[in-house]
Amino acid sequence: MASVLVVEDDQFVRSALIRHLTEASHTVRSVGTALEALREVAHFRFDVVILDLGLPDLDGSEALKMLRGITDVPVIIATARDDETEIVRLLNDGADDYLIKPFSVEHLSARMAAVLRRSRATAGEAPPSRVIQVGGLSIDPLRRQAELDGAALDLTRREFDLLAFLAGRPGVVVPRKELLAEVWQQSYGDDQTIDVHLSWLRRKLGETAARPRYLHTLRGVGVKLEPPNGPSPNGPSPNGPSPNGPSPNGPSPNGRRP
Repeated sequence: MASVLVVEDDQFVRSALIRHLTEASHTVRSVGTALEALREVAHFRFDVVILDLGLPDLDGSEALKMLRGITDVPVIIATARDDETEIVRLLNDGADDYLIKPFSVEHLSARMAAVLRRSRATAGEAPPSRVIQVGGLSIDPLRRQAELDGAALDLTRREFDLLAFLAGRPGVVVPRKELLAEVWQQSYGDDQTIDVHLSWLRRKLGETAARPRYLHTLRGVGVKLEPPNGPSPNGPSPNGPSPNGPSPNGPSPNGRRP
């Protein structure tokens, strides 16, 4: 069973795909526009995306590039276009497979099964990894799990990749070009992609750009992650005292607690 996102504006085709995939015991979500698809993959984890090219708000080829900017989920293109040059271009742009309409449900099932096998085999080849600890952050790259002060963080795939990459280099300022290359696998791109994901991560870490704790942006240079020095704005630091206890550094010079 897989979690599938169907991106198709034709209601008849969309309903048929949903029915077939549901009958095959897959979990299905569906949208009719590219922008809706981007919102879905940013907030939910999918095993595969079935993407139509003839979308009303944005051509599917452009949607594919944008999807690849925020997720590495396998994408199967489903369209009536059969131009070989375009097929090659889409595969080079990050599509995992291509189906020309009309196609049978058996054909779709076989292509999905092949893509999922490749995806899961690649994931299974990952070498053993250690748990990364940075302050109250605990990140397990192998299990793709992250916790903050003992509470699990609900991160999208790309949010986790970004957090794990920075946490593996605590205190090191990572240039944006390196983030695009290593996290997004892109040699160039829009800084806004990084800024959006940093904003989402900060929200889940309980901080803001104005009051950072873990994530620090150095304008014109890059981004770094390091453990916070002071207490959380919502309470004491993970390793700090209880709210009524003494400061770990003792009283301040004027006799008051810091």
